Amino acid sequence: MKKSAYLFVGILFGIGMFKSGAASWFRIYEMFQFESFHMYGIIGTALSIAVIATQYIKRKKVKDFAGNPIVFANKEKSIARYLIGGTLFGLGWALGGACPGPMFALLGAGFYPVLIAIIGALLGTWTYGLVKKWLPH
Repeated sequence: MKKSAYLFVGILFGIGMFKSGAASWFRIYEMFQFESFHMYGIIGTALSIAVIATQYIKRKKVKDFAGNPIVFANKEKSIARYLIGGTLFGLGWALGGACPGPMFALLGAGFYPVLIAIIGALLGTWTYGLVKKWLPH
């Protein structure tokens, strides 16, 4: 039952991504060319909601469905970590035409060539796992 709820939320997320245009290669291209505000509006709205939700969870000490407290782990603050990682993520996003969420929404909508980008993302993640110990963190 629990897994079907996750599947349902994932399907709703994919439909939302597709219907909002966030899974459109043309919208992403416009964003990287600074020709349209559409994607920046979607990303800004998502970021705003995430910040508000995170602060609410922290201040109200919200618990998960099993009754366990939700804990946010502290991360190391490192310029190299975010600069290099963010640049690589952005380049992959620009070259692939989608970030991970929209890639799966596009696959669900029947755009099968996006499988190449998904395989590339999975290979990139696997490669990161192999070389992680030698990277600046």
